[in-house]
Amino acid sequence: MRMKDVIISVTGVQHGASGPDAMELVTAGQYGLSDREIRLTWQESELTGMEGTKTSLTVRPGSVVMSREGKVNTRMEFEEGKKHYFLYETPFGAVTMGVDTHRIRHRLGLHGGDMEIDYVIDMDQTVVGRNRFFIRVQEPEISHTGDIRWPI
Repeated sequence: MRMKDVIISVTGVQHGASGPDAMELVTAGQYGLSDREIRLTWQESELTGMEGTKTSLTVRPGSVVMSREGKVNTRMEFEEGKKHYFLYETPFGAVTMGVDTHRIRHRLGLHGGDMEIDYVIDMDQTVVGRNRFFIRVQEPEISHTGDIRWPI
């Protein structure tokens, strides 16, 4: 799969006991599309608390897999109406968690697009929070002088 440079905007909203909490990350990344899947990768930053971690999303019909490798290691599978369990490894230890996906929506194509995933995370059958993340993928713009302009 041929990957190309893109700008990625990720907004995560967590609804926990203290109410909603949102975080946004805008970063450079890679985006690729084949007849079987869409792949999106980026390096996490100090802002997310996962500096030194590479995040990859693989979108297939009916599911999205998010893998993280580096400071944080995990593999989460999102599939509407199904609960999947995953091991969440951090420098402080590992814990098994569950992800119950309520909705996946995306409009991703040759030049990028948008995706939304709405899910609930639990630990030991106790809900930790309801989360949603929104991702926007955009290609850089080329000016008439040939300069690259990144959309923000």
